[in-house]
Amino acid sequence: MQSLQKPIIRSLHTINRIFIFTFLAGCIIFFNSNANAQNKVGIFANHADVGNPKLSGDASYNNENESYHLKGAGYNIWFGRDEFHYAYNKIKGNFILTGNFKTNGVGNDPHRKIGWMVRANNSDDAAHMTATVHADGLTALQWRTMKGAHMRDPQDEIFSKKTGVEIIQLERNGKEFIMRVANPGEPLQEIGRTSVVDLPDEVLAGIFICSHNPEMFEEGEAWNVRIENTVPETYNGYTDGILSSKMEILNVFDGKRKVVYEDKGRFEAPNWMPDGNHLLFNQGGKIYTVPVSGGTATLLNTGNAIKNNNDHVISFDGKTLGISSHRDGMAGGGSTIYYLPLTGGEPKLITDSTPSYLHGWTKDNKEVVYTAQRLSKSAAYNIFKKSINGGAEVQLTYLTKGLADGPECSPDGKFIYYNSTLSGTMQLWRMKMDGTEQTQLTFDEYNNWFAHVSPDNKWIAFLSFPNTIDAADHPFYKRVMLRLMPVSGGAPKVIAYLYGGQGTINTPSWSPDSKFISFVSNSGPSQ
Repeated sequence: MQSLQKPIIRSLHTINRIFIFTFLAGCIIFFNSNANAQNKVGIFANHADVGNPKLSGDASYNNENESYHLKGAGYNIWFGRDEFHYAYNKIKGNFILTGNFKTNGVGNDPHRKIGWMVRANNSDDAAHMTATVHADGLTALQWRTMKGAHMRDPQDEIFSKKTGVEIIQLERNGKEFIMRVANPGEPLQEIGRTSVVDLPDEVLAGIFICSHNPEMFEEGEAWNVRIENTVPETYNGYTDGILSSKMEILNVFDGKRKVVYEDKGRFEAPNWMPDGNHLLFNQGGKIYTVPVSGGTATLLNTGNAIKNNNDHVISFDGKTLGISSHRDGMAGGGSTIYYLPLTGGEPKLITDSTPSYLHGWTKDNKEVVYTAQRLSKSAAYNIFKKSINGGAEVQLTYLTKGLADGPECSPDGKFIYYNSTLSGTMQLWRMKMDGTEQTQLTFDEYNNWFAHVSPDNKWIAFLSFPNTIDAADHPFYKRVMLRLMPVSGGAPKVIAYLYGGQGTINTPSWSPDSKFISFVSNSGPSQ
């Protein structure tokens, strides 16, 4: 018996060791998978050190203000290899990366850096394109052309610099990368463009920090961080497909943004509800409301008007909703203006002639102002007003070509603000309620649309397209700006950079306290 027990005991020991090893291996796999799952931070699927720096970095996300705190070390991002901390996603195709960045404190090295990076992979010697701002203000588009190659010196070929910038944008368009920067309130300025790095279609894209000192940490912040997949300039948003939509809220005075609602389909043109707690928008021909804090959208009953477009406006007294809804078989797509209780109900017809696109109410809540095309399909669009109780419409502008659009009455009832191509490009204008004293307000190189006056009658928020867009067009899916100017006049300042256009801010969208606006941005499917 004893001679048989020893092999049995040894076998049991072997089985136990196998069991323990298998159990521990499973635990390691389990904990590693959990650790990877926990590396998600904000919109980024992962964050990690690249290059095994001596001090391990970290990244955290503040959901309340949608900001990122980065902490990292590393000898540098230079020569043939890199060390830094990185929060990133895998992404395919063309895209635009935009964000505000700053390093915290006085720091220890003037070359510590923060910004955007696009890499072939997370190996320390990977090819990459980096849009970075250094602590001493040096701002550069830098790159490694291929795996293991030395980085290009900032004085080489395509490079510019601008000190003290906060906003960094990096765009990929095919093989070409474009870097743009701005100080708060400024339009973005291109400072670098190159196609020397041949990166794969699928890359890593994200935000980074590097201390430029292997023995010390540096910390920094990033906010208004947006990754937007883009489409070709020739893409038609009406026929070539729909990009996903984000409902955003923007503090117009500090420029900070927050996403409150998202959908893979198209929704457009938020109005801020009088209660200050909900937003109203159109999607799929219907009207919905959603809490400002985010949540589930609720359908608003608009009766037989079920082909609503992005021209819907709430009356000054907060009781009535005006809508533009399409009627089949009518001229110009049949956009017709109706009104109904803000709580919902069967709509009443205001304009029988089409096309008519609503944009505003008069202060007394008795008339609407709108843009319309009359006489023929080749006629110019002009601005009209009409009583909701009937009677003839009154023409206020008389363009023979081009477009006058976006009429909106001021809260004091004295003026109608609108946009017009009368001067050649699309600019903001103002006129008295009877159409007299038409006065141009903006005179810059952009095409400016939809002058939305704040409830306190102090500010105008509006949308600006680049001058590469036809002056009479406001298409989907373009690189645009939201800008702010005083009602009393003055130079506009940029308050947001986004990918959008048609449907972004077609209708009045100020909060009742005149501190925020809501708007829609767009992006292709996330990868």
